Amino acid sequence: MSLEQPELKRLLKASIQAKETAYAPYSNFRVGAALLCDDGTIIPGCNVENASYGAGICAERTALVSAVSQGKKDFRAIAVSSDVPSPSVSPCGICRQFIREFCSLDTPIYMVGSNYTESDKEVKDDGETMVVKTLEELLPMSFGPEFLGKKKV
Repeated sequence: MSLEQPELKRLLKASIQAKETAYAPYSNFRVGAALLCDDGTIIPGCNVENASYGAGICAERTALVSAVSQGKKDFRAIAVSSDVPSPSVSPCGICRQFIREFCSLDTPIYMVGSNYTESDKEVKDDGETMVVKTLEELLPMSFGPEFLGKKKV
């Protein structure tokens, strides 16, 4: 499931903009995420840290919680950005499992490095500015709602 270039660029831009609002005074590690809903809406999220470290929340979960709070539960793609130049920063384990609750295993997760610049060029998985993986690639042999007799949300 790939996105058309204008939609992909819009999603990446939203993720990068979300990163700018991160609250990361302890780690100084800002992360932004953006969800593309089935209806075309983009929901951003950023990481929010806390002096009690375990009480912080990652950007991906912030975006999902915000989306669900708005009644949105059908997603086509996710983008994640950070201040790391390479696009190697992927959702953490907890976020991967959280994403699994709401997204299909073939949902693309676009990871973009800080060296990405918006341009007229085609955005592609080049391993230097962006990498795309499916949720199944990031969370193989995962446990989901269907194992508990529930349908996906």
